[in-house]
Amino acid sequence: MAVPGLPAQVKEAKIIDQLKNLRNVATDKKGAAITKIAADINTQPAGIDKVKLADNLVHLVTEGDPGKDALQAAADSLSKSLAESPVPPKKDEVPMPYSDLARLVRYEHVTIRLDDPLFAKAGQKLADDEAEIGKADFTLKDLHGKKYSLSELRGKIVMVNFWATWCGPCRLEMSDLDFLYRYFQTQGLVVLSITDEPGFKVNQYLAPANYQPPVLLDNDGKVHKEFHIDGIPHTFLFGRDGKLLAVAIDQRTRRQFLEMLQATDLHP
Repeated sequence: MAVPGLPAQVKEAKIIDQLKNLRNVATDKKGAAITKIAADINTQPAGIDKVKLADNLVHLVTEGDPGKDALQAAADSLSKSLAESPVPPKKDEVPMPYSDLARLVRYEHVTIRLDDPLFAKAGQKLADDEAEIGKADFTLKDLHGKKYSLSELRGKIVMVNFWATWCGPCRLEMSDLDFLYRYFQTQGLVVLSITDEPGFKVNQYLAPANYQPPVLLDNDGKVHKEFHIDGIPHTFLFGRDGKLLAVAIDQRTRRQFLEMLQATDLHP
């Protein structure tokens, strides 16, 4: 029986179906769909299943540009779920839901209140990882054997993008990265697309695409580890002085990439 004044509980199976179909929702309707799913999750009883549903939504909400309201709704849903049912850590590892929520706060600029030491620990780890990434350097070869070193690109504005051929969100943002590279190249923008896949597989995928940014091969995954990559696509923006300026934790649209570049001296 529904409690007066409270929304009726939505069947979990219906929420799961909505999550599965979210990537098929039209771009202009995705924000509303995300907000609806978050509201449906909020009707669920407290427990780990509710946390998992909210965390699954958070994994999807950063793909593209659903709008700030949708991002906030997803963050609120996960935050409330964790407040109701804290997830215990395994040894010294912070459970994924806390890390996912901390990423939304740090990189999508949502606002939440969660007084939990694990959430605070997750946020501190992101800050510590950024400090290490800000000092990172690497030398990798592109598909033609040419070497690129991050430190040797001082004076340029560098976007380091981690991707793979099997990653749908990665493929969706490549045309925008290609456009930005061509448009701002004369102003000193460099886009480095890094993958840990074999060169022949990457070549096979890119051959018909005429993708212009250098594609670098991280065959042993060393650079992925140096940048703490645990999901792709993932993009880092470095200024002309080599300082880390911005981080994108998932697929970005052209508008979102341009918003990132506002931290630089590039101009349309």
